[in-house]
Amino acid sequence: MLGDRSAFHDLQYDVYFNHASISPLSTRVRESIVQSANDWARRGASAWMDHRAQRDSLRTRIAGMIGGRADEIGLVPSTSQGLVDLALGVPWERGDRVVLFDGEFPANVTPWQRAAALFGLEVTMLPVGAFVDDSGVARLRQELERRPARLVAVSAVQFQTGLRMPLAEIGAVAHAHGAEVSVDAIQAIGAVPVDVGALPIDYLVAGSHKWLMGPEGAGFVWVHPSRIDALRPTVASWMSHEDATEFLFGGMGHLRYDRPIRHRADFLEIGAQNSIGFVGLETAIRDLEAIGVPAIHRHVNEILDELEPQLVELGFRSERSADPNRRSTILALVPPPELDLRATFDALMANRIGCAIPDGRLRFSPHWPNDAAQSQPIVRVLRELVAKGR
Repeated sequence: MLGDRSAFHDLQYDVYFNHASISPLSTRVRESIVQSANDWARRGASAWMDHRAQRDSLRTRIAGMIGGRADEIGLVPSTSQGLVDLALGVPWERGDRVVLFDGEFPANVTPWQRAAALFGLEVTMLPVGAFVDDSGVARLRQELERRPARLVAVSAVQFQTGLRMPLAEIGAVAHAHGAEVSVDAIQAIGAVPVDVGALPIDYLVAGSHKWLMGPEGAGFVWVHPSRIDALRPTVASWMSHEDATEFLFGGMGHLRYDRPIRHRADFLEIGAQNSIGFVGLETAIRDLEAIGVPAIHRHVNEILDELEPQLVELGFRSERSADPNRRSTILALVPPPELDLRATFDALMANRIGCAIPDGRLRFSPHWPNDAAQSQPIVRVLRELVAKGR
């Protein structure tokens, strides 16, 4: 299955190395979405119970992928929404400190900044670039020794450089100094192994549309069981209650407003859900399960091992870590000075090569349907551009 793009026959790119942005939907995922939509079209409200049961199945699959339990998973529309929900749900006290990292994607900064504004928190920003070696962990330790923090928020993989953050070390340092750890894992889950059962972290959030290869509008939150009781249900509604639907099916007298909020991560599932999107996500996860995330990680890094030195030879500066343990499935490069980045991107796109240019980098992010041979059109186009620039 690795390197087989037959399930993406409608893809209008000869080479698609842009899964760190949005993955195209496979034929299987698309067909499952259409079948789900057809089910709603045929059955209306009668389809609701079956789709609710499907979401139970999805939580189990997500939990299996990340090493957690189904009752630790709450389904949300996106990484951003999950992080907002957590930022509003932590039982803050005025003056609590949050440690963030300069260089992170804004989705893992803005919610914590808003929580700081609402609850009177202090925000400290540390440089994410320090984590290219062990100095980043040392800097975090020094900062927490200088003054305790309530929470450290970090991404599992950095979106610009592809740096795989040392979550075990970050979590150990944070917990040793009394801080909780929240992880934005959207650039990891599906292509980079993550085991929440083996990591000293408290929260993990991811969305569907990147490395999980599902549709937009689907994501999840994982909460460590030791943290769930402390979360405040600031974000809650009618579906957050225990036995929330009893008044719809149990007869007269069951309409109540005093049912307790569930002490599970799914209290964040506050109302109507993206049922069709969650069907697509589960189908995508089945494909990932069939291959195995460790195998995907090896496969993609073999592709990047082929591509990286050829582009470095052309004058690009690679930001891929020299340490295999800090490599994700992203290759980010700073172009040589004679190349205009936007013009380079436009030339690649004109040659039906999908990539991205976040924060001044040229970023390639292949996945399991890609193979090493697809590196050659990229090298050819960039070699021609460099020759013209010189």
